[in-house]
Amino acid sequence: MSDNPIKIALIIGSVRGGRFGPVVAKWFAGQAERHGAVEVDVIDLADYPLPLEMAPYGELPPPEVGAVWAKLSAKFTAADAFIVVTPEYNHAPPAVLKNTIDWFKNEWVAKPVGLVSYGGVGGGLRAAESLRLVFAELHATTVRDTVSFHNSWGDFHKDGAPSSPEGSEAAAKSLLDQLVWWGEALRDAREKRPYSS
Repeated sequence: MSDNPIKIALIIGSVRGGRFGPVVAKWFAGQAERHGAVEVDVIDLADYPLPLEMAPYGELPPPEVGAVWAKLSAKFTAADAFIVVTPEYNHAPPAVLKNTIDWFKNEWVAKPVGLVSYGGVGGGLRAAESLRLVFAELHATTVRDTVSFHNSWGDFHKDGAPSSPEGSEAAAKSLLDQLVWWGEALRDAREKRPYSS
């Protein structure tokens, strides 16, 4: 483990019944732990329900939402980088994921985001690509490489291990290498000079 690891918030972006996201997230968290240069905090959005109705811009959320919002804000603020695990619903990421992203602003700024997607034939790539536009608007930067699982339900054994580990593990390492590079560069930059958005 590095003396100053990149702190990654790994977000499970689906709350649908029977979801597959936790399987993918658990596998990726294992890859991250083996990488050695990162520290992972797994955040399951099912544990942090946020309503669709938001407070007016610039105002804190109402008390009944405030505790959940504050916990997520603290986790996102503490992160140097993010991994978002997303399925694809109708060519887009799940509504709960987009809603959670929209509840926050400064927490994303000048931080890198890695995308891990899963789904049918498309492997969730359309959802991942649409998230690039969302994060760019929030002054976050998505890294180039992704990890995607096509027809994902057949890509994993019952124990949660991928059926083709060589390609999956190589893709995860590439994504993590890029995330660490950007994470270190942007962490150093934020410490030297605040980012103005």
